[in-house]
Amino acid sequence: MNPADLRYHKEHEWVRLKGNQATVGISDFAQDALGDIVFIELPKVGSTVKAGQQIGEIESTKTTSTLYTPVSGNIVQVNGELKDHPEVVNSEPYGRGWMAVIDLSNAGEVDTLMTAAQYDAFLANQKKG
Repeated sequence: MNPADLRYHKEHEWVRLKGNQATVGISDFAQDALGDIVFIELPKVGSTVKAGQQIGEIESTKTTSTLYTPVSGNIVQVNGELKDHPEVVNSEPYGRGWMAVIDLSNAGEVDTLMTAAQYDAFLANQKKG
């Protein structure tokens, strides 16, 4: 079950809004599809990013996947714990496994992302195809 207080991107990232900041991570579906995560390349603090832009990579025992940002703004924090413990994303994708915090340049972008119910329907359609 995907947390209802988050918004979701079609590339399986989530956003948790707090004031004018958005915490970004990957969904439980994404971490499950990737398998055991062994390395995460995160963006640099201070970087300016645009919605849909690649901001990092996630390597697992199966594959390498691109990390996208669903929102635009400035990276103000990254999760340093993931450097030594990338597997935290597998066990806590919505908690300690967050990736980055972005100071939003356009808070309205969050409204274009899927709600939990919309994301659940999106996943159901993906599994059919």
